[in-house]
Amino acid sequence: MQLISSQASPFVRKVHVVLHETGQSQDIEVIEAGTTPINTPDHVRAANPTGKIPALIRPDGPALHDSRVITRFLDARAKSGLYPEARIWEVLTLESMADAIMDAAVLITYEGRVRPEEQQSDVWKEAQWGKIRAALDVINARWMSHLAGPLDASHIAVGCALGYLDFRHDARGWRTGVDALAKWNEAFQQRDSMQATAPA
Repeated sequence: MQLISSQASPFVRKVHVVLHETGQSQDIEVIEAGTTPINTPDHVRAANPTGKIPALIRPDGPALHDSRVITRFLDARAKSGLYPEARIWEVLTLESMADAIMDAAVLITYEGRVRPEEQQSDVWKEAQWGKIRAALDVINARWMSHLAGPLDASHIAVGCALGYLDFRHDARGWRTGVDALAKWNEAFQQRDSMQATAPA
């Protein structure tokens, strides 16, 4: 299998963490791709017509895209239990919230790095940060008992989302007011899978 990848993408990192946690990293050939909303290489578009990464190219079926689809496929392939049926709706909901944090954070990054300076909007950036802030507050207030439980896909998604905030938006100080989440994250980032996939 081939993974269309970019080291800086938090969505790609989710997939790599799942590969690491489930012992499947050796089954993947990583194909690096530099892509933005206005520049999509042909090999990326061939795997995913919308040009988004990650995409997983399989020898026996169509390419898979969207990190949540890929991580569920890899979990099922390894029978690793990262999407346990007993709490599947909680796992999917928290994973979705973490992915929304990533979406908003990536949009802020693109606004500053892709759009010409005269077209950038501080109002847009702050609106995206408001979404991130609201999600962090809810996770800190309502989801810490879930994060204290056995490892599942939502833990990985939250860890990758917070890692991306540190990587691209550290100056915004996301830890303010979410002490429990910050403490959880400090420990989670020490996992071998997180250390091995940290963006540089």
